[in-house]
Amino acid sequence: MAERFDILVHGMSESDASRLLFENTLNVKRPADRYFAATRLGLSATDASFELLLHAVEKLSVDELYDRITRRKSIEALGRRKDVRAIPTLVGVLNCTDSEAVINAITSLVRIGWQPLSDDIDLLLSLLNGEVTQMRAVIQAHTRLKIMNPKSHSVIYNLCSHESVLVSGAVRAYQARIYGRVDLLGPLIPQLTDLVAGKRRSAVIDLGDAGDESRLSDLVRAPVSMSLRAKSFFDIVDVNHSILTSENYTLLEQLLTDNPQYLDLKSEWQCDMNPNEIERNLSHRDEARQYGAALSLMTIDSQSCLEIVDSMQERLWSDYVTHYYLTCIIGLRRFHQKSDLVRAALSETTPQYTKSRIAAAWACLELELFDQMELIYELSNSAFWRPLRWTCQQVMARLVEKQQFNYQP
Repeated sequence: MAERFDILVHGMSESDASRLLFENTLNVKRPADRYFAATRLGLSATDASFELLLHAVEKLSVDELYDRITRRKSIEALGRRKDVRAIPTLVGVLNCTDSEAVINAITSLVRIGWQPLSDDIDLLLSLLNGEVTQMRAVIQAHTRLKIMNPKSHSVIYNLCSHESVLVSGAVRAYQARIYGRVDLLGPLIPQLTDLVAGKRRSAVIDLGDAGDESRLSDLVRAPVSMSLRAKSFFDIVDVNHSILTSENYTLLEQLLTDNPQYLDLKSEWQCDMNPNEIERNLSHRDEARQYGAALSLMTIDSQSCLEIVDSMQERLWSDYVTHYYLTCIIGLRRFHQKSDLVRAALSETTPQYTKSRIAAAWACLELELFDQMELIYELSNSAFWRPLRWTCQQVMARLVEKQQFNYQP
């Protein structure tokens, strides 16, 4: 479960989660509560809950559906606990037949900061005989754990031309990050605008893993979700210790303000100015189509745009994708008459709406909503998500400047 959906388990106590984890599925009113229980125990900090998760990984069957899913979620939860005592159990999972469990175990080992020995590396490399997503997880683990090993270098390099970009992209990222082969990253750039959404997203992730600063401008313009691009952007500037350069500041602001006019949008993703077309594309699963609709909202006349915003607000404001794009448009087009929606978006604490808070913060700057400075200041110091915290820091500083300028005698 994506961590932004933790709210779904906050109403479950640790004792209830502990009871549900091993309950017979036939005796559970809502079978999904069993794997929600694993997620809930991942949020706990007690030794008892940690031991229960270990026991679930070691004892639950992979034959019964809800046992299998609960086991996978328990593996994922152990990664969130980041306790090195889980490493032997997680390494043991690498030998099982459930590929999803293996992938979760690899991801959890990376989160914990595993330092694999030679035999462990051999075990990882043996998993390259599995399905594509498993191969990708193995290669990503090599990159993120900074595994520099002659056998790994050779075996993984030989996959550089693999037919799946999920594999070849991860290979290129590994070779670039660990061995300096940034010359191998070229094919990832056109992939950023591939018509297949999954290929674009994987390229964004791979560029983040590769850490090549020269690719930042390409990354920023990719029609992929702002949050995914932001993660890769921070990964790159962190490894290069370069977030403070003026060029990177400008690029990061361009990324986080998320103006669709600055994205590389192909004609296939764009739509005409018809309100129904805009709404349909804004609700599409492919972010490029969403950005195409947002582009139409940026170019249509103000009155028509406001009418569409009003209509969608009445019916779709609770949808977090629509919520985000409408908040963006209100700020980018400086629709002062919609200031109350910006205030509401900035105050929204439900995790699914965190992106909207970024859009709302920038909108506060454009609309000069000085009455929101206290909340923006608070978020600039305490927001957990780094893109939101960084945004609020920039917005706060500029609002202070504007306020001082406005009060000059």
